[in-house]
Amino acid sequence: MIFTYDTDMTLMHAAALVNTGPALGSEHREDLPDVAALVEWMHGWQWTGRHPSTEAEADAVRRLRPRIRQIWGLPEDDLVEATNALLREGRALPQLVRHGDFDWHIHATPDDAPIADRIAVEVGMALVDVIRAGAIDRLKVCAGDDCDDLIIDLSKNRSRKFCDGTCGTRANVAAYRARKAADT
Repeated sequence: MIFTYDTDMTLMHAAALVNTGPALGSEHREDLPDVAALVEWMHGWQWTGRHPSTEAEADAVRRLRPRIRQIWGLPEDDLVEATNALLREGRALPQLVRHGDFDWHIHATPDDAPIADRIAVEVGMALVDVIRAGAIDRLKVCAGDDCDDLIIDLSKNRSRKFCDGTCGTRANVAAYRARKAADT
């Protein structure tokens, strides 16, 4: 664990959330097309609090994804400014909570706040930890040739390059074939 458990989870969630949108490569589909898909997504990531019930709420989450994507690649000073904006706009009020299988951790919005605000503030809170740890280089984009998925590098030696898809396998196969071709 590089950061606290809730920070690790929020960063993984943020990257995965952005990656649900249409992107490069073979994944040109929308993975959160409606409220039901968003609620299912929330369950999969163990989000607590009020669930969205309108298309407007799902739209707000879909609109948040490009903002998180853009934040992911910012230099430190710009990342700090963007992080502060997420926290300020979401009216963050950090407080310790414990629920379910999670021990003490921080929530910074009420459980009944709109889901897009809750996500934005949670991402902002996680980015605070990333910035304070001097670890913004852990916010990466997949190195696959035709992939622009976001990844969070939680490896000890900061060596993760590829998303959870097939990009790493394709790169390894290409490197193997190149070595074999050079040997012959």
